[in-house]
Amino acid sequence: MTTINLYRHTFSLFHRGLRAVFFIYMFLLLISCTQNKVEIDSLVMPVSNTIKIDGDDTNDSILLKAAHIIPTPNQYEALKNEFIAFIHFGPNTFTRMEWGNGMEDPKIFNLQKLNTDQWCKTMAAAQMKMVIITVKHHDGFVLWQSRYTKHGIMSTPFKNGKGDILKELSASCKKYGLKLGVYLSPADLFQIENKDGLYGNLSEYSERTIPRAVEGRPFKNKTTFKFKVDDYNEYFLNQLFELLTEYGSIDEVWFDGAHPKRKGGQTYNYMAWKQLITTLAPKAVIYGKQDIRWCGNEAGGTRDSEFNVMPYAENPQEMNSFADITGEDIASKEKLYEAKYLHYQQAETNTSIREGWFYRDDDKQKVRSVDDVFDIFERSVGGNSTFLLNIPPNRDGKFSDEDVKVLNEVGKRIQETYGKNLFEKATGSNNVLDEDLSSFEVLDSVNNEIIITIKDPIKINRIVLQEAIATHGERVEKHALDAWIDNAWKEILTATNIGYKRILRFPEVNSNKFRIRILESRFYPAISNVTAHYYKPKPPQLAITRDINGFVSIHPKRHDFGWKPHGENASENINSGIKMRYTTDGNEPTSDSEIYIEPFLLESGEVKAKAEANDEKGSLTMQLFGIVKKDWKVIGEDNSSGKHSSKYAIDENSKTYWQSGPKNDLNFISIDLGKAQNIKGFIYTPQKEHNEGMIEKGVLKSSKDGKTWQLIDEFEFGNLINDPTPRTHYFKEAITTKYIRIESKVIAGGGKTAAISEIDLLQ
Repeated sequence: MTTINLYRHTFSLFHRGLRAVFFIYMFLLLISCTQNKVEIDSLVMPVSNTIKIDGDDTNDSILLKAAHIIPTPNQYEALKNEFIAFIHFGPNTFTRMEWGNGMEDPKIFNLQKLNTDQWCKTMAAAQMKMVIITVKHHDGFVLWQSRYTKHGIMSTPFKNGKGDILKELSASCKKYGLKLGVYLSPADLFQIENKDGLYGNLSEYSERTIPRAVEGRPFKNKTTFKFKVDDYNEYFLNQLFELLTEYGSIDEVWFDGAHPKRKGGQTYNYMAWKQLITTLAPKAVIYGKQDIRWCGNEAGGTRDSEFNVMPYAENPQEMNSFADITGEDIASKEKLYEAKYLHYQQAETNTSIREGWFYRDDDKQKVRSVDDVFDIFERSVGGNSTFLLNIPPNRDGKFSDEDVKVLNEVGKRIQETYGKNLFEKATGSNNVLDEDLSSFEVLDSVNNEIIITIKDPIKINRIVLQEAIATHGERVEKHALDAWIDNAWKEILTATNIGYKRILRFPEVNSNKFRIRILESRFYPAISNVTAHYYKPKPPQLAITRDINGFVSIHPKRHDFGWKPHGENASENINSGIKMRYTTDGNEPTSDSEIYIEPFLLESGEVKAKAEANDEKGSLTMQLFGIVKKDWKVIGEDNSSGKHSSKYAIDENSKTYWQSGPKNDLNFISIDLGKAQNIKGFIYTPQKEHNEGMIEKGVLKSSKDGKTWQLIDEFEFGNLINDPTPRTHYFKEAITTKYIRIESKVIAGGGKTAAISEIDLLQ
């Protein structure tokens, strides 16, 4: 902050009647004019989890208040968990549904075995610190021995109705050192659909004692509450009481806003729930309410700037319900200026390791790659949020082998990368190098940098930064990392906020001196921790693509995972700085081959490429390209099925496709190539979205005028349904034509329509 701006800010505060703050600011001003370093602890008002905005607050004073918002001790401990697990387990595991309807017979949950030790051993190996289990999903089925319902584990064959999954998980958590949380869905389809159900039954609100006594099942915990509630809220509070008093310490209570069906105008008395939770589980954070918010997607997507000082129109400590916050810009300065309250509320980045929240099968339900999970970990934990990864147990009561393999490797990467601090013997500010989050270095506009020196150069590609948010809040809005290279500072990258943790990822750098510069902040930033790390890049499998104009791109291959895509290229993100070498002359790439930098034009031919990292070469990728399609157009077809237009057969995008309508006499598509071309064969790429339309047998025809057609050749492709990969067919003799036509004769599986993802013509 410049001296002029400091005077203006002080003048504004003085005329608002904040005399105490005025004198402190005058003290700061005096120091800034006489010293090169601000020798203060940078707090000019009491810190708080929530601060009210007054009607006469200026933008500057709002930012000053934002700089004094801190997490509660419970929130801070939750942030330090960093990587946590979600468990979805219940009737849906056996019905293969994502959401049940509440009317399933409990016996459908035909669990024969349960191995919660395997769950916890795997989660601990993955470096997770806590597990949250869905003890009741929206179907109302409960996984513990509740006194207040028979719709649950007590009515299943598992251990003759005596089983208790939460009890077994709690014991395993203690064995493997994991914290435990519970997800109790407020929505309850069983209580909605059951004729005696309590949800929305229009019962009167009256004073009720929680827990309600049940004969033969007394509670050891003798705490009681009196709340004015209706039948369903009483039911919900009774179940919360069981969960929070009979299964050990509960560190997170997880609510979501899903409402698969409503009835009777039912509302939730969250303020009563909150009182019960904070009394019985004083260390617990509450998700979906004032403590922790949803990140806004279920894909593992993260924002570039995830500020946790949130603007609210009313006091969040007194709110009964919280809306989902899904926008891209949710807590910038401009958003704060519109607030009535400022409140610390961190995000959980939640997604599933499988395609879906519940287990379905091992052969069709895809699992995320190690690269993808590790990338989400770095983006979420290193982006000022917590990573909540769902791992659904299978019908044998275990995590499936592929899930375990991925999680073990992710944990190994986390430990290998972040288990060693390469700044351990560095010199600079002891307050940021001591790895003690309670110590910190205060910076200002004059002394806005931290310089770290090491005796001998080190190779790094990760820097971790942390602010002293527990005492000083979030303040940094933009910062830069520099390295001393060739006797000069070189900027490596810039980023926005820091907050609890920011992981900076960059191509590897060799240096013995590094500098962090604070470029923009809301007030004097307090940096508590700076560490350096090295992630060993692994040469990824590459993908080679070409656009409609003929420009070829080479990039790390994306893992095939179709559920709620986040749009990130995980292998590219984590392996920054790798070299990709390629050839177009038919030879295999070597260390002397061209390095891919930007898209290049290729009229036709084959591209071969390999990734290279740490003197290790990846596997070979080859891609054969036909004639450039920019001048092609479809001039005829039998018909199409609406959204799958014929243009998608020639758009150079294998994810789109043409699908004909129901077959009449034949399915065909005719193409004008723009000019006469020499052709020696073609490539047929089938669509992979479903099994319908794969052309098993067909013919190719040519024309001089696009009207009269002559046979070029017949073709046949086998096993397309089980292996829907591109198929190549070469003609007996090369031909020259401007018009080409593909006709289907037999559709695989006896289908009635034809489908083409891409047609390519070879020269």
